[in-house]
Amino acid sequence: MEDEARIRIAIALFDGAEELDWAGPWEVLAAWGRLWPQDGVDVFTVADQPGIVRCANGLGVAADHSWDDAGRIDVVVYPGGIGTLKQLGDERVRTRMRTLAASVPVMASVCTGSLVFADAGLLDGLPATTHWGSLADLAGLGKDIEVRADDRYVDTGAIITAAGVSAGIDMALHLIARLHSPERAGQVRRVIQYEPSGHNAAIPFS
Repeated sequence: MEDEARIRIAIALFDGAEELDWAGPWEVLAAWGRLWPQDGVDVFTVADQPGIVRCANGLGVAADHSWDDAGRIDVVVYPGGIGTLKQLGDERVRTRMRTLAASVPVMASVCTGSLVFADAGLLDGLPATTHWGSLADLAGLGKDIEVRADDRYVDTGAIITAAGVSAGIDMALHLIARLHSPERAGQVRRVIQYEPSGHNAAIPFS
């Protein structure tokens, strides 16, 4: 498959990122790319710079790319975690989010990653969700954000927000259904033996 036809999915990493926020979607999306190579999916991690990123619970991981050398990106998955607190109000982070949103077709957050989106103005006037403990923070970070406390994820088209931690897995399966088909999402769900529950979480086995 030609490079321009491939789907390039960037999983963001930063110090203090919640491990499952990014590793859950990574497992789902990387399994899709590995087991169905004909679908043309590339999944990679991105951080500010080369070297080890220390996640919220102590896991150290090295990103595949920096933001400067990541190349074309079709989907960004942005995790939450304690590290997002330092990013709020940071103009450098705000500028990066706005720049990405201007060129990346799908911006997806997990957990408190949505707070970073909101702080950059990406969620103004849109429905969105986040970790249950940060719903009030989400409402206060942007303009006219419709906070959906009961949704596992909210898809507005260019922006997808997922609730806390494990909801990122549901969101990643939804991404596969959207980018390819519900049938493919069901196949991936079966491979990883994931059985979600809750509002708008279900992707059928196939």
